[in-house]
Amino acid sequence: MSLDLSLTGRSVLLTGIAHDAGATIHALLRDGAHVTVTAPADPADLPTSVRDLAERGLIELRAEPEPTAYDVVIRAARATVPAEGSGAGEVILVGGGPSDAGLITIQGLEALQRADVVVHDRLAPLAALAHAPEGAEIIDVGKIPRGEFTPQERINAILVEQAQRGRTVVRLKGGDNFVFGRGGEEAQACRTAGIPVTVVPGITSSVAAPALAGIPVTHRDLVQGFSVVSGHVPPGDPRSTLDWGALARSGTTLVILMGVATLPAVATELIAQGLAADTPAAVVADAGMASMRTVRAPLDAIAETAAREGIGAPAVVVIGAVAALDVLA
Repeated sequence: MSLDLSLTGRSVLLTGIAHDAGATIHALLRDGAHVTVTAPADPADLPTSVRDLAERGLIELRAEPEPTAYDVVIRAARATVPAEGSGAGEVILVGGGPSDAGLITIQGLEALQRADVVVHDRLAPLAALAHAPEGAEIIDVGKIPRGEFTPQERINAILVEQAQRGRTVVRLKGGDNFVFGRGGEEAQACRTAGIPVTVVPGITSSVAAPALAGIPVTHRDLVQGFSVVSGHVPPGDPRSTLDWGALARSGTTLVILMGVATLPAVATELIAQGLAADTPAAVVADAGMASMRTVRAPLDAIAETAAREGIGAPAVVVIGAVAALDVLA
């Protein structure tokens, strides 16, 4: 959907959920609108991406809103289903970068423009879905942290099934598919099924989120490298394979993805392993969105500071001397 008028500061009601609801909502939020979505009787009928925005407090859900109370009312159009293809299908793995649709690559945008089906995550730049063809099928397989999710095996199956119908399938993810995006697994599943796969790299949030906050992950006078790790399980967890001691001694900027919930344990472990308690740290939340926020504090206080400021996922944690910088200020 294309919005040609400014809605900054205006209240907008979206009634019904169309296939491109995520694109519409993200475009409205980017324009500064206050968005309310009519909630269905069963919340499970809402796409994961829409529920995620509501849980993050970025939109409001109301069961029976009064349309006359809003400046603008947008009514959803009925979705269409793409026809079966006549030839062999394909899967294009597109890294969409952070949530700002302006940061998707030209090649990624071109893939969207010829997609028959788009399978997207909740952190993909959903406003970019507006560039998909009118009849494209939009499939939301987003995963809410510690909440509802579509199993990876099912996502793999969807990609294969849709391509086997002769369709061009775009798998749109936030950041880069191959940086904690499980894109490698999806590519392998498609190749095993004989489906051609193309990879369109995206801007990884591990670099983009700090950059948008004015934090360079490397800086000639401060640090000569950076390490990117997942924080989805804490130090000491049997599932963790990270050597936190080596990371603490690495002398590199530490960038932690999926690490908001485990940040207290991570900070404690890094300090126990020898990293100075006053090491600068920062957390960048909602990178690329109008709601983006950054908090900074010493390592021994960053978890408490982030919690006090209400910082939640999605967020990127940066630990090291560069976290004290704001080169855009």
